[in-house]
Amino acid sequence: MPSNAYSAEFKPDPALRGVVLASGVASGLTGVAVIATLPFPTALIGAGMVFWSSLMIARLRQLLRSWSACRGLRVGSSGDMAVRGPDGTWRQAVLAPGGVLLRRWGWLRYRTTSGRIAVELLRGRCRESQDWRRLQVIWRHIGAPASSC
Repeated sequence: MPSNAYSAEFKPDPALRGVVLASGVASGLTGVAVIATLPFPTALIGAGMVFWSSLMIARLRQLLRSWSACRGLRVGSSGDMAVRGPDGTWRQAVLAPGGVLLRRWGWLRYRTTSGRIAVELLRGRCRESQDWRRLQVIWRHIGAPASSC
């Protein structure tokens, strides 16, 4: 297999997306609870809670929007990336800083051609998945993406 064809391909896991969404909601609600306990005037606390909630809602909407545009991920041997859209076509993307790949878990951050940062939580086992093993090799080869974003 030529090195330019060496890639790892994944389908997003709905259960892992649920975990990410639930943790986002939980952290948003925790932030609201912390703001509610601050020793400030009620009007300031209320404004802080509204501001924090609007930030969290906007971020969660962005997350859901990026997930609706992603039916698959492919990471190539040189660190290039593609995202399969709902129509089945592959669109170019770029790995972004902040991704982590562990032995069985991965957190990929990528920038779409529209400039949006999207994330995907992945899991796998090298003994059971050729693509997971390939992703491990690619990640070691290219290293974590530089923080140029």
